Amino acid sequence: MSTSAVNPSEHSEGADQVPIKAIPLRHPGRWVAALVVIVLFALFAYGAATNPAFAWDTYGRYLFDSRIGTGVGLTVQLTVYSMIIAVVLGVVVAVMRLSPNPVLRSAAWVYLWVFRGTPIYVQLVFWGLLPSIYKEVALGIPFSVQFATFNLQTLSNAFVFAVIGLALNEAAYMAEIVRAGVNSVGEGQVEASTALGMSWSQTMRRTVLPQAMRVIIPPTGNELISLLKTTSLVVAVPFSGDLYGRARDISGANFEPVPLLLVASTWYLVITSVLMVGQYFLERHYSKGVSRTLTNRQLQALADAQGGKPLMAPRSSEGGAM
Repeated sequence: MSTSAVNPSEHSEGADQVPIKAIPLRHPGRWVAALVVIVLFALFAYGAATNPAFAWDTYGRYLFDSRIGTGVGLTVQLTVYSMIIAVVLGVVVAVMRLSPNPVLRSAAWVYLWVFRGTPIYVQLVFWGLLPSIYKEVALGIPFSVQFATFNLQTLSNAFVFAVIGLALNEAAYMAEIVRAGVNSVGEGQVEASTALGMSWSQTMRRTVLPQAMRVIIPPTGNELISLLKTTSLVVAVPFSGDLYGRARDISGANFEPVPLLLVASTWYLVITSVLMVGQYFLERHYSKGVSRTLTNRQLQALADAQGGKPLMAPRSSEGGAM
């Protein structure tokens, strides 16, 4: 009985063109876990819908109330204004911490020590009491000429004090985020900029900070969302025009705090969802070129370059002739 010899090269060439038939593994545990979660969620939703303590009729009546809408607008303004100031001041403090000047480094460290080491609620209370602590503030040359004087007792804008208090506290955390992003950039980038004749400030502005954005953006988005929820503490200033303050005032009048808390929570969730979508697109923009995984568009371009043939993983041959 004779057998025909098989050419190993022909076998290898044929094997390279055979697509792999992938058979997905079965995971019954996933289906069981998903079913348990769905059942628990359905039970919770049914219990909440049938519980009269939630007062869903009151919830629906005040969800789009004009007073709640005004509170939503002021909450967004508090968040945006405070975050803009915090980002600018945080970059300045981070640069001071990274500065070779020991005086600037020490001043930045003291700032972080104070504003990160004390509760934000206590800081907001101090800002509310600022007109009582300082009667007036004078600008000019110490012990000689005064250019302008501001009477803080006549300045009763609680919104401004709330923005300042939130911004100064948030700037301390933003400074550490920026510093971590700057430290993530390789030393070779700084050395290359120095070799090109850039100063330290030019190196930070033109080379380091643009590359550090990939590390800075994700925690900054988290801080923005956290700042949005922290605005509910501006009652310590005191300022009650925000979303939580308006909901609390209404619940104090109709003696139904639970549905008003649900109303405030719903609007907080809506604003947070919008911020999370924006954070997602920013992260995707600054993460270009980081991942080595080919996208569908890149795979299609490779397939077109091969004459329209689909990309197939080669199958390795094992063993020898028997």
